[in-house]
Amino acid sequence: MIALTAGVLFTPLMRVAEPVVLIEDGLIIAVDSRTRLAQPAGARPVDFPDAILAPGFVDIHVHGGGGQDVMHPDERGLSRMEAVLARHGVSSYFPTTVTAPLDLTLSSLERLAAIIENSAAGQANGLRSRPLGIHLEGPFLSHARRGVHPAENLLPPTVAVFERFWQAARGHVSLMTIAPEVEGAIEVIREASRRGVAISVGHSDASWDQTRAAVAAGARHATHTFNAMRPLSHRDPGILGVVLTDAALSADIILDGIHVHPAMAKLFMQMKGPERAVLISDGLSATGMPEGRYRLGLLEVEVHGGKCLAGQTLAGSVLTLDRGVRNAMKFANLDGQQALRAATLNPAQILGVGSQAGTLAPGMPADIVILSRDYKVIQTMVRGRGLGF
Repeated sequence: MIALTAGVLFTPLMRVAEPVVLIEDGLIIAVDSRTRLAQPAGARPVDFPDAILAPGFVDIHVHGGGGQDVMHPDERGLSRMEAVLARHGVSSYFPTTVTAPLDLTLSSLERLAAIIENSAAGQANGLRSRPLGIHLEGPFLSHARRGVHPAENLLPPTVAVFERFWQAARGHVSLMTIAPEVEGAIEVIREASRRGVAISVGHSDASWDQTRAAVAAGARHATHTFNAMRPLSHRDPGILGVVLTDAALSADIILDGIHVHPAMAKLFMQMKGPERAVLISDGLSATGMPEGRYRLGLLEVEVHGGKCLAGQTLAGSVLTLDRGVRNAMKFANLDGQQALRAATLNPAQILGVGSQAGTLAPGMPADIVILSRDYKVIQTMVRGRGLGF
Protein backbone atom coordinates (compact mmCIF):
# COMPACT_ATOMS: atom_id res chain seq x y z
CA MET A 1 0.00 0.00 0.00
CA ILE A 2 1.14 3.54 -0.82
CA ALA A 3 0.33 6.55 1.36
CA LEU A 4 0.58 9.60 -0.91
CA THR A 5 0.64 12.96 0.88
CA ALA A 6 0.86 16.56 -0.29
CA GLY A 7 -0.05 20.13 0.64
CA VAL A 8 -3.56 20.20 -0.81
CA LEU A 9 -5.87 17.98 -2.88
CA PHE A 10 -8.79 18.74 -5.19
CA THR A 11 -11.18 15.85 -5.80
CA PRO A 12 -11.97 18.23 -7.77
CA LEU A 13 -15.33 19.10 -6.19
CA MET A 14 -13.80 19.26 -2.72
CA ARG A 15 -10.62 20.84 -1.41
CA VAL A 16 -8.73 18.77 1.16
CA ALA A 17 -5.87 20.33 3.14
CA GLU A 18 -2.96 18.13 4.23
CA PRO A 19 -4.35 15.16 2.28
CA VAL A 20 -3.43 11.51 2.31
CA VAL A 21 -4.40 9.12 -0.48
CA LEU A 22 -4.09 5.40 0.21
CA ILE A 23 -3.42 3.35 -2.93
CA GLU A 24 -3.33 -0.41 -3.36
CA ASP A 25 -3.35 -2.57 -6.49
CA GLY A 26 -3.84 0.48 -8.70
CA LEU A 27 -6.96 1.67 -6.89
CA ILE A 28 -7.66 4.44 -4.41
CA ILE A 29 -8.55 2.94 -1.03
CA ALA A 30 -9.13 6.16 0.90
CA VAL A 31 -8.88 9.95 0.52
CA ASP A 32 -8.95 12.27 3.50
CA SER A 33 -7.05 14.81 5.55
CA ARG A 34 -4.13 13.51 7.61
CA THR A 35 -5.84 14.98 10.66
CA ARG A 36 -8.67 12.45 10.20
CA LEU A 37 -7.06 9.47 8.49
CA ALA A 38 -4.09 7.68 10.00
CA GLN A 39 -1.59 6.03 7.68
CA PRO A 40 -1.76 2.24 8.09
CA ALA A 41 1.26 0.45 9.48
CA GLY A 42 3.42 -0.85 6.68
CA ALA A 43 2.17 1.65 4.09
CA ARG A 44 4.90 3.13 1.91
CA PRO A 45 4.97 6.91 2.47
CA VAL A 46 5.41 9.19 -0.57
CA ASP A 47 5.33 12.88 0.34
CA PHE A 48 5.14 16.00 -1.84
CA PRO A 49 4.85 18.56 0.98
CA ASP A 50 4.08 21.68 -1.08
CA ALA A 51 2.34 20.03 -4.02
CA ILE A 52 -1.23 19.80 -5.29
CA LEU A 53 -2.91 16.44 -5.91
CA ALA A 54 -5.66 16.28 -8.54
CA PRO A 55 -7.30 13.65 -10.74
CA GLY A 56 -5.36 12.83 -13.87
CA PHE A 57 -6.52 14.95 -16.78
CA VAL A 58 -9.00 13.56 -19.33
CA ASP A 59 -8.43 14.74 -22.92
CA ILE A 60 -11.46 14.05 -25.11
CA HIS A 61 -9.99 15.57 -28.29
CA VAL A 62 -6.46 14.58 -29.26
CA HIS A 63 -5.17 13.55 -32.69
CA GLY A 64 -1.64 12.55 -31.79
CA GLY A 65 1.58 13.27 -29.96
CA GLY A 66 5.19 12.19 -29.71
CA GLY A 67 5.35 11.96 -33.50
CA GLN A 68 2.44 9.49 -33.68
CA ASP A 69 -0.85 10.14 -35.47
CA VAL A 70 -4.08 8.51 -34.27
CA MET A 71 -5.03 7.53 -37.82
CA HIS A 72 -1.77 5.58 -38.27
CA PRO A 73 -0.90 3.65 -35.09
CA ASP A 74 2.12 1.36 -35.47
CA GLU A 75 2.77 -2.13 -34.11
CA ARG A 76 3.27 -0.66 -30.63
CA GLY A 77 -0.05 1.12 -30.83
CA LEU A 78 0.20 4.73 -29.68
CA SER A 79 2.79 4.21 -26.96
CA ARG A 80 4.89 7.32 -27.69
CA MET A 81 1.80 9.51 -27.81
CA GLU A 82 0.51 8.03 -24.56
CA ALA A 83 3.85 8.66 -22.83
CA VAL A 84 3.80 12.33 -23.90
CA LEU A 85 0.23 12.71 -22.64
CA ALA A 86 1.15 11.18 -19.27
CA ARG A 87 4.12 13.52 -18.87
CA HIS A 88 1.68 16.40 -19.13
CA GLY A 89 -0.81 15.06 -16.59
CA VAL A 90 -3.22 13.25 -18.92
CA SER A 91 -4.11 9.84 -17.51
CA SER A 92 -7.05 9.12 -19.85
CA TYR A 93 -7.74 10.17 -23.42
CA PHE A 94 -10.06 9.65 -26.38
CA PRO A 95 -8.11 9.21 -29.64
CA THR A 96 -9.72 11.48 -32.20
CA THR A 97 -10.06 10.72 -35.90
CA VAL A 98 -9.91 13.19 -38.77
CA THR A 99 -11.87 13.01 -42.02
CA ALA A 100 -10.18 10.60 -44.42
CA PRO A 101 -11.15 8.12 -47.15
CA LEU A 102 -13.75 5.71 -45.82
CA ASP A 103 -11.48 2.64 -45.96
CA LEU A 104 -8.75 4.42 -43.98
CA THR A 105 -11.23 5.56 -41.35
CA LEU A 106 -12.60 2.03 -40.96
CA SER A 107 -9.15 0.47 -40.64
CA SER A 108 -8.08 3.16 -38.18
CA LEU A 109 -11.16 2.51 -36.06
CA GLU A 110 -10.38 -1.22 -36.02
CA ARG A 111 -6.83 -0.57 -34.81
CA LEU A 112 -7.99 1.96 -32.21
CA ALA A 113 -10.53 -0.53 -30.87
CA ALA A 114 -7.74 -3.08 -30.40
CA ILE A 115 -5.59 -0.49 -28.60
CA ILE A 116 -8.46 0.33 -26.23
CA GLU A 117 -9.16 -3.33 -25.53
CA ASN A 118 -5.49 -4.14 -24.93
CA SER A 119 -5.19 -1.22 -22.52
CA ALA A 120 -8.31 -2.32 -20.63
CA ALA A 121 -6.78 -5.80 -20.34
CA GLY A 122 -3.70 -4.32 -18.69
CA GLN A 123 -1.34 -5.00 -21.58
CA ALA A 124 0.18 -1.50 -21.66
CA ASN A 125 3.71 -1.17 -20.27
CA GLY A 126 5.27 1.85 -18.61
CA LEU A 127 3.70 5.13 -17.59
CA ARG A 128 1.16 5.78 -20.34
CA SER A 129 -2.17 7.50 -20.65
CA ARG A 130 -5.14 5.12 -21.07
CA PRO A 131 -7.51 5.28 -24.08
CA LEU A 132 -11.11 5.00 -22.88
CA GLY A 133 -13.01 5.41 -26.15
CA ILE A 134 -12.92 7.01 -29.59
CA HIS A 135 -13.89 10.51 -30.68
CA LEU A 136 -15.16 10.39 -34.27
CA GLU A 137 -14.49 13.84 -35.74
CA GLY A 138 -15.67 13.66 -39.32
CA PRO A 139 -16.79 12.84 -41.90
CA PHE A 140 -20.27 14.21 -41.04
CA LEU A 141 -19.18 17.86 -41.15
CA SER A 142 -20.18 21.04 -42.97
CA HIS A 143 -18.35 21.86 -46.19
CA ALA A 144 -18.59 25.53 -45.23
CA ARG A 145 -16.91 24.98 -41.83
CA ARG A 146 -14.75 21.95 -42.51
CA GLY A 147 -11.48 23.63 -41.50
CA VAL A 148 -8.70 21.37 -42.79
CA HIS A 149 -10.88 18.27 -43.09
CA PRO A 150 -10.58 17.25 -46.77
CA ALA A 151 -13.71 18.23 -48.70
CA GLU A 152 -13.47 15.18 -50.96
CA ASN A 153 -13.76 12.84 -47.97
CA LEU A 154 -16.74 14.47 -46.23
CA LEU A 155 -19.83 12.27 -46.32
CA PRO A 156 -23.53 12.98 -45.85
CA PRO A 157 -24.67 11.54 -42.51
CA THR A 158 -26.53 8.25 -42.82
CA VAL A 159 -27.29 5.57 -40.27
CA ALA A 160 -25.80 3.02 -42.68
CA VAL A 161 -22.38 4.72 -42.72
CA PHE A 162 -22.51 5.30 -38.97
CA GLU A 163 -23.23 1.58 -38.54
CA ARG A 164 -20.06 0.76 -40.47
CA PHE A 165 -18.05 3.02 -38.15
CA TRP A 166 -19.72 1.50 -35.09
CA GLN A 167 -18.93 -2.06 -36.19
CA ALA A 168 -15.32 -1.23 -37.11
CA ALA A 169 -14.81 0.40 -33.70
CA ARG A 170 -16.50 -2.55 -31.96
CA GLY A 171 -18.78 -0.17 -30.09
CA HIS A 172 -15.96 2.01 -28.74
CA VAL A 173 -17.18 5.27 -30.31
CA SER A 174 -17.83 7.45 -27.26
CA LEU A 175 -18.09 10.90 -28.85
CA MET A 176 -19.04 12.05 -32.34
CA THR A 177 -18.77 15.54 -33.79
CA ILE A 178 -21.45 16.30 -36.38
CA ALA A 179 -22.80 19.35 -38.20
CA PRO A 180 -26.54 19.39 -37.42
CA GLU A 181 -27.57 21.30 -40.54
CA VAL A 182 -26.32 18.67 -42.99
CA GLU A 183 -29.13 16.56 -44.45
CA GLY A 184 -29.47 13.30 -42.54
CA ALA A 185 -27.75 14.57 -39.39
CA ILE A 186 -30.79 14.52 -37.12
CA GLU A 187 -31.53 10.86 -37.85
CA VAL A 188 -27.89 9.92 -37.15
CA ILE A 189 -27.89 11.98 -33.94
CA ARG A 190 -30.96 10.10 -32.71
CA GLU A 191 -29.51 6.68 -33.52
CA ALA A 192 -26.04 7.37 -32.12
CA SER A 193 -27.51 8.87 -28.96
CA ARG A 194 -29.65 5.76 -28.53
CA ARG A 195 -26.44 3.72 -28.48
CA GLY A 196 -24.91 5.91 -25.78
CA VAL A 197 -22.65 8.03 -27.99
CA ALA A 198 -22.21 11.59 -26.75
CA ILE A 199 -23.14 13.85 -29.67
CA SER A 200 -21.19 17.06 -30.13
CA VAL A 201 -22.13 19.80 -32.57
CA GLY A 202 -19.19 21.26 -34.44
CA HIS A 203 -17.58 22.10 -37.77
CA SER A 204 -20.95 23.63 -38.45
CA ASP A 205 -22.68 26.54 -40.16
CA ALA A 206 -25.98 25.73 -38.45
CA SER A 207 -28.65 28.27 -37.64
CA TRP A 208 -30.19 28.71 -34.20
CA ASP A 209 -33.18 26.53 -35.15
CA GLN A 210 -31.05 23.81 -36.73
CA THR A 211 -28.88 23.61 -33.62
CA ARG A 212 -31.92 23.53 -31.35
CA ALA A 213 -33.27 20.62 -33.42
CA ALA A 214 -30.00 18.76 -32.84
CA VAL A 215 -30.27 19.30 -29.08
CA ALA A 216 -33.84 18.00 -29.16
CA ALA A 217 -32.60 14.91 -31.03
CA GLY A 218 -29.91 14.18 -28.44
CA ALA A 219 -26.88 16.44 -28.98
CA ARG A 220 -25.39 17.53 -25.65
CA HIS A 221 -21.92 18.93 -26.30
CA ALA A 222 -20.03 21.30 -28.62
CA THR A 223 -16.61 20.81 -30.22
CA HIS A 224 -13.81 23.43 -29.97
CA THR A 225 -16.20 26.32 -29.38
CA PHE A 226 -15.74 29.34 -31.71
CA ASN A 227 -13.47 27.42 -34.09
CA ALA A 228 -14.99 26.06 -37.32
CA MET A 229 -18.35 27.53 -36.33
CA ARG A 230 -20.68 30.12 -37.81
CA PRO A 231 -19.77 33.43 -36.10
CA LEU A 232 -22.09 34.91 -33.49
CA SER A 233 -24.33 37.82 -34.51
CA HIS A 234 -26.83 39.73 -32.40
CA ARG A 235 -29.46 39.30 -35.16
CA ASP A 236 -28.43 35.79 -36.17
CA PRO A 237 -27.17 33.92 -33.09
CA GLY A 238 -26.69 30.67 -34.99
CA ILE A 239 -24.98 27.64 -33.51
CA LEU A 240 -22.82 29.71 -31.16
CA GLY A 241 -25.87 31.35 -29.65
CA VAL A 242 -27.20 27.93 -28.66
CA VAL A 243 -23.83 26.61 -27.49
CA LEU A 244 -23.24 29.56 -25.19
CA THR A 245 -26.76 29.92 -23.75
CA ASP A 246 -28.29 26.44 -23.60
CA ALA A 247 -27.74 24.75 -20.24
CA ALA A 248 -28.40 21.37 -21.90
CA LEU A 249 -25.09 21.67 -23.74
CA SER A 250 -21.61 21.34 -22.33
CA ALA A 251 -18.82 22.63 -24.55
CA ASP A 252 -15.07 22.39 -24.98
CA ILE A 253 -12.46 24.95 -25.95
CA ILE A 254 -8.81 25.11 -27.04
CA LEU A 255 -6.97 27.51 -24.73
CA ASP A 256 -3.60 27.83 -26.42
CA GLY A 257 -3.96 31.60 -26.91
CA ILE A 258 -3.99 31.05 -30.69
CA HIS A 259 -7.34 29.44 -31.44
CA VAL A 260 -9.37 31.70 -29.14
CA HIS A 261 -8.63 35.21 -27.86
CA PRO A 262 -8.30 35.35 -24.05
CA ALA A 263 -11.28 37.72 -23.80
CA MET A 264 -13.47 35.18 -25.59
CA ALA A 265 -12.14 32.44 -23.33
CA LYS A 266 -13.35 34.47 -20.37
CA LEU A 267 -16.77 34.95 -22.02
CA PHE A 268 -16.97 31.21 -22.69
CA MET A 269 -16.27 30.33 -19.05
CA GLN A 270 -18.79 32.88 -17.80
CA MET A 271 -21.49 31.52 -20.11
CA LYS A 272 -20.94 27.78 -19.59
CA GLY A 273 -20.10 27.89 -15.90
CA PRO A 274 -17.74 25.57 -14.01
CA GLU A 275 -19.91 22.49 -14.47
CA ARG A 276 -20.28 22.59 -18.29
CA ALA A 277 -16.87 23.80 -19.53
CA VAL A 278 -14.28 21.33 -20.84
CA LEU A 279 -10.65 21.93 -21.73
CA ILE A 280 -9.21 20.05 -24.72
CA SER A 281 -5.84 20.03 -26.46
CA ASP A 282 -6.79 19.16 -30.07
CA GLY A 283 -3.15 18.07 -30.06
CA LEU A 284 -1.39 16.75 -33.16
CA SER A 285 1.43 14.28 -33.65
CA ALA A 286 3.77 17.28 -33.30
CA THR A 287 2.93 17.65 -29.60
CA GLY A 288 6.07 17.11 -27.56
CA MET A 289 8.23 17.26 -30.70
CA PRO A 290 10.48 19.88 -32.38
CA GLU A 291 9.05 22.27 -34.95
CA GLY A 292 8.71 20.87 -38.44
CA ARG A 293 6.31 18.97 -40.68
CA TYR A 294 3.91 16.42 -39.26
CA ARG A 295 0.81 14.44 -40.23
CA LEU A 296 -2.83 14.88 -39.40
CA GLY A 297 -4.42 11.90 -41.09
CA LEU A 298 -3.39 12.33 -44.73
CA LEU A 299 -2.66 16.03 -44.33
CA GLU A 300 0.78 17.58 -43.98
CA VAL A 301 0.91 20.21 -41.24
CA GLU A 302 3.66 22.78 -40.71
CA VAL A 303 4.39 23.55 -37.06
CA HIS A 304 6.18 26.79 -36.22
CA GLY A 305 5.94 29.20 -33.30
CA GLY A 306 3.23 27.14 -31.63
CA LYS A 307 0.97 27.31 -34.70
CA CYS A 308 -0.07 24.25 -36.69
CA LEU A 309 -1.00 25.19 -40.25
CA ALA A 310 -2.18 23.26 -43.29
CA GLY A 311 -1.69 25.97 -45.86
CA GLN A 312 -3.09 29.06 -44.14
CA THR A 313 -5.63 27.21 -41.99
CA LEU A 314 -5.17 26.25 -38.35
CA ALA A 315 -4.92 22.47 -38.08
CA GLY A 316 -5.07 21.43 -34.46
CA SER A 317 -2.50 22.47 -31.87
CA VAL A 318 0.56 21.49 -29.88
CA LEU A 319 -1.16 22.51 -26.66
CA THR A 320 -0.76 20.24 -23.67
CA LEU A 321 -3.60 20.02 -21.19
CA ASP A 322 -1.51 21.16 -18.22
CA ARG A 323 -0.84 24.40 -20.08
CA GLY A 324 -4.54 24.57 -20.91
CA VAL A 325 -5.32 24.48 -17.19
CA ARG A 326 -2.85 27.29 -16.50
CA ASN A 327 -4.25 29.33 -19.39
CA ALA A 328 -7.81 28.88 -18.10
CA MET A 329 -6.67 30.45 -14.84
CA LYS A 330 -4.80 33.21 -16.67
CA PHE A 331 -7.30 34.03 -19.44
CA ALA A 332 -10.60 33.49 -17.62
CA ASN A 333 -9.62 34.24 -14.02
CA LEU A 334 -10.62 30.75 -12.90
CA ASP A 335 -9.26 29.48 -9.63
CA GLY A 336 -7.26 26.27 -9.68
CA GLN A 337 -10.13 24.12 -8.52
CA GLN A 338 -12.42 25.37 -11.30
CA ALA A 339 -9.76 24.94 -13.99
CA LEU A 340 -8.97 21.42 -12.80
CA ARG A 341 -12.64 20.46 -12.90
CA ALA A 342 -12.77 21.45 -16.59
CA ALA A 343 -9.90 19.06 -17.35
CA THR A 344 -11.01 16.14 -15.16
CA LEU A 345 -14.51 15.60 -13.79
CA ASN A 346 -16.44 17.42 -16.50
CA PRO A 347 -15.07 15.55 -19.53
CA ALA A 348 -15.29 12.22 -17.71
CA GLN A 349 -18.93 12.72 -16.77
CA ILE A 350 -19.94 14.06 -20.18
CA LEU A 351 -18.53 10.98 -21.90
CA GLY A 352 -19.97 8.58 -19.35
CA VAL A 353 -16.67 7.40 -17.85
CA GLY A 354 -17.09 8.99 -14.43
CA SER A 355 -16.56 5.59 -12.79
CA GLN A 356 -13.16 5.25 -14.49
CA ALA A 357 -11.65 8.72 -14.44
CA GLY A 358 -12.00 12.34 -13.42
CA THR A 359 -12.25 12.21 -9.63
CA LEU A 360 -10.29 11.11 -6.57
CA ALA A 361 -12.47 8.84 -4.45
CA PRO A 362 -12.33 5.36 -2.89
CA GLY A 363 -12.70 2.65 -5.51
CA MET A 364 -11.50 4.82 -8.39
CA PRO A 365 -8.37 4.03 -10.40
CA ALA A 366 -5.34 5.77 -8.91
CA ASP A 367 -5.01 8.24 -11.79
CA ILE A 368 -3.40 11.23 -10.10
CA VAL A 369 -1.47 14.26 -11.28
CA ILE A 370 0.95 15.89 -8.85
CA LEU A 371 1.29 19.60 -9.52
CA SER A 372 3.51 22.37 -8.24
CA ARG A 373 1.90 25.44 -6.71
CA ASP A 374 2.08 27.11 -10.14
CA TYR A 375 0.22 24.13 -11.66
CA LYS A 376 3.13 22.56 -13.50
CA VAL A 377 3.28 18.77 -13.62
CA ILE A 378 5.71 17.15 -11.21
CA GLN A 379 4.57 13.59 -11.84
CA THR A 380 1.60 11.59 -13.08
CA MET A 381 0.26 8.31 -11.75
CA VAL A 382 -1.80 6.05 -14.02
CA ARG A 383 -3.55 3.21 -12.18
CA GLY A 384 -1.02 3.60 -9.40
CA ARG A 385 1.98 3.45 -11.74
CA GLY A 386 4.53 6.22 -11.49
CA LEU A 387 6.97 7.66 -8.97
CA GLY A 388 9.33 4.82 -9.78
CA PHE A 389 6.94 1.99 -8.87
